[in-house]
Amino acid sequence: MYKLEFFNDLFWLFAYLSLKRINEEVNLTMKKLYVGNLPFDFDTQKLEELFAPYGKVESAILIKDRYTGNSKGFGFVEIDNEGAKKAMDELNNKEIGGRSLKVNEAKPMERDRQFSR
Repeated sequence: MYKLEFFNDLFWLFAYLSLKRINEEVNLTMKKLYVGNLPFDFDTQKLEELFAPYGKVESAILIKDRYTGNSKGFGFVEIDNEGAKKAMDELNNKEIGGRSLKVNEAKPMERDRQFSR
């Protein structure tokens, strides 16, 4: 009985460590970029198309106002490391739609963020 539980626990530990390693490898190959000062007529597809020439785009998210659904003028793009470097170098301060883009590596969101209304 104890041997079976031991091997079962060992199996799940091995599975967990394998998945953790795979997740860490994926995170090492991708970067999340903040893209600010976007034209308000931009959509997710245009954002993805803007970064596609620089590398493999994993995801592109445009942040929208929850009540109106209008773009807030910024978003996030997950792209491979090499593409991220090229995109930051070439797109930061580039004028698109009459606005100067801001492109840099995204910072983690603060957990204890206080909102005042």
